[in-house]
Amino acid sequence: MFLSLYVGAQTLFSGLRSKLSREDGAVATEYALLLVLIALAIITAAILLGNAIAGVFEKGASTLGGVDSNPGPVG
Repeated sequence: MFLSLYVGAQTLFSGLRSKLSREDGAVATEYALLLVLIALAIITAAILLGNAIAGVFEKGASTLGGVDSNPGPVG
């Protein structure tokens, strides 16, 4: 009984050691981390670009705000 428990524990620890020493999972983790960083860069760039475009439209709106929409007859 104790021998089978000992052998089972040794097999479990051996399996865990081999899984931890393999580098296949590390490659997938690195790719996932790279994808997350690229996604964050794209989101940041989109937010900054949106703010810049909003600033341009606000400047144009304030410039046009001083223009009279009904100037009356010309000439």
